[in-house]
Amino acid sequence: MARGSRKRTGKGRSRRRAATTSSRRRGGATASRRRGGAATSRRRRRREVAAVAIVAAGGGVVWFAAEHPAWAAGIATLLAVLFAGGLILRRRAIEAERQRFLAANAELEKVDLMSGGEFEHLVAERMIAEGFRQVRQCGGTGDFGVDITAVAPGHGRYAVQCKRYAGSVGAPEVRNFLGALANTYAGHTGVLVTSGRLTRQARLEALGAREPLVLVERDRLADWLLGAAPLLPARPARRPGPLAGEKAT
Repeated sequence: MARGSRKRTGKGRSRRRAATTSSRRRGGATASRRRGGAATSRRRRRREVAAVAIVAAGGGVVWFAAEHPAWAAGIATLLAVLFAGGLILRRRAIEAERQRFLAANAELEKVDLMSGGEFEHLVAERMIAEGFRQVRQCGGTGDFGVDITAVAPGHGRYAVQCKRYAGSVGAPEVRNFLGALANTYAGHTGVLVTSGRLTRQARLEALGAREPLVLVERDRLADWLLGAAPLLPARPARRPGPLAGEKAT
């Protein structure tokens, strides 16, 4: 008799647990539906408010046009002119970007047909055009990986390595260049100019050095040759001097 009673008690407990779990699930689903319904109501209210605002604004425009036709016509004309002007400026900007892209591609096509020496000469000529002084090509045996040296007024001495590569410049080339800058060309700012691109490891080597290299890879090279991406950093603005009769501090 006691054994049967325990069985019935165990079954009763199982039923109560199942009923409790089911009730919790129904409660959670009900709460979720309530939250979803509240969010839907808020979105509906926002749409209604926006619709009322649009109708009110439209009514205000119609009233203003009816009460002040001359002003309305003038404002409409001004808006039309501004809109047309914006379209023209945008079209011009798109065309200018297109022309720059074509010019950049043309420059890179020329570079790809050059020999290594011709590429070095092109880089040297571009440096002269940018304002470098004492530009000297020194590529050859015993150059320690440096092809051009130059002096930039206000920025010090520069050592440039030129790589006219169709592929990628690897980490060993970058390490050799950094070694030359640490010894033979100590005190020079290193610039690596390539018609290709650096590998990820080479870029990490170049930018992670104690004196990071200035990198001119393929995309920047095209802009630099066109004069759109200067190699030299912008000079800091000079502080105005003291006025006459004032003492410098």
